[in-house]
Amino acid sequence: MKLRKTMLPVLRPEGGQEEIDALSKVIKSGWWGKGPLVSKFEKEFAEMVGAKYAVAVTSNSHGQDLVMKAMDIKDGDVINPTISFMATAMIPLWQENITTNVVDVDPINMNIDPEQVRKAITPNTKAIIAVNEAGVPAPIDEIREFFDGLIIEDCAHSCYTPGAGQKGDIAIWSFQAVKTMPCGDGGMITLNDEKLYNKLKEMTWFGVSSTYSRVAKEDTVTGKPGYTWDYEVDKIGYKCYMIDLQAAICLEQMKKLPKILEWRRHVQARYNKELHECIERPPHTETVQYYCSKVPAEHRGDLIDYLASKNVHTSVHFKPLHKYEIIKKNMTHPDAKFPIADKEWLRLVSLPVHPAMTEEDIDYVIYWVNKYFNENL
Repeated sequence: MKLRKTMLPVLRPEGGQEEIDALSKVIKSGWWGKGPLVSKFEKEFAEMVGAKYAVAVTSNSHGQDLVMKAMDIKDGDVINPTISFMATAMIPLWQENITTNVVDVDPINMNIDPEQVRKAITPNTKAIIAVNEAGVPAPIDEIREFFDGLIIEDCAHSCYTPGAGQKGDIAIWSFQAVKTMPCGDGGMITLNDEKLYNKLKEMTWFGVSSTYSRVAKEDTVTGKPGYTWDYEVDKIGYKCYMIDLQAAICLEQMKKLPKILEWRRHVQARYNKELHECIERPPHTETVQYYCSKVPAEHRGDLIDYLASKNVHTSVHFKPLHKYEIIKKNMTHPDAKFPIADKEWLRLVSLPVHPAMTEEDIDYVIYWVNKYFNENL
């Protein structure tokens, strides 16, 4: 097969004229910050995932941080899986006097292992972050059997898996550049608690409960006519709200999401059917955020280098969190063992999967992966 001239990325976004036109409209409107499109996106997204309320923020990470601060998570530990992106263990460390309680994972789907969660719980466990790893729903129902505290469902990889975001107390989503519904970066908090929703809304902008309004006829706090300069602040807040420029892209991407996911599942199906038999296929997902295959550990490094030489980019999702020095220094159980993650992560290789791929791209990946194993086994 003829070599590509350019690198085939493992992940990438795909936009079109619709996103360009939507951004142009926002720019011409003069309303570039948080405005009517953010409100529209929050409403439509909440409806899509089956939540009462939604708060659009700058990223999934800021969403998790905001929730922990709103719920006064401090003086204890937060449980999270060791197979995940760094944010999962880092965000708890942003809180006051919190350690990261990292636990081992299921050997098949790499999700948090309920039995390891049970063993890791301490009298000071404040929350559990349950990540839907690569789009596979986390076992929240099983964890609920023995834990009645706060469960944050991290849906960064599961936009949109049917049922995602409905098992935890709060769900947090990602629109980062290579996610299934990207806008460059952004996130969403979805929940059903009205009181917490109102608190989170204010905390996205320094705790301000009312400010200039170009659309409201009456300020809801002061009762004064709209476009008032006056407002009240009675809590610590931050600055992490989404703006209309981001929401414009998200709204267009949401329209395309069914077709995007259909294509991702098509890539998944072809890989499952046509890749070499020595490759362990990942569990089926509706989103296919990553195609996390498993290969013989002794071949992983050589396979990655071989594919790179053929202009195919791969990745590993993820290096275990307990292997990073900053996490080691802040773990609740410094002597914890991770036999599953320590073994399985050495086999992980993520192959390209994204909406910009063509059938020829899929053919190309399959050809070179199979050629490597046919020549090296």
